Amino acid sequence: MLKHRGFPSRLPGTDFQFTIRRENRKEGASKLIRRERFKDRKYADRLADQGFMAALWQYFGEEPFERGNLDAGRLSWLLGREVVPAEDPFDPASYDALLKIDLKRAQISFPEVFASDAEEFLWDDDEDAE
Repeated sequence: MLKHRGFPSRLPGTDFQFTIRRENRKEGASKLIRRERFKDRKYADRLADQGFMAALWQYFGEEPFERGNLDAGRLSWLLGREVVPAEDPFDPASYDALLKIDLKRAQISFPEVFASDAEEFLWDDDEDAE
């Protein structure tokens, strides 16, 4: 499993996890599934999605990226919309799966992340993935 060094491990000041520490050797990677985001989601959940998208954008940009140690639950909230498979066939239960940001959809869903005057998220240095 690829560890994305320098990628924030969680949203600062919260318990919203962005990365995992180690792979699950016994059962394998958790399967990525498209989770439905309803309009009545809590503000904190929406903020975590926004922070995760900001981290993905700052770290990977438009380039395809390997799933690696990125948290399956957090990825699943964006999968099939702002984050899409970058390979065919796509294995949703693989740490090696390639993904990419669908820039047009991400800009619509998270305009505050992509605005020309958007402030970069300030990630805690000691929170970075190992």
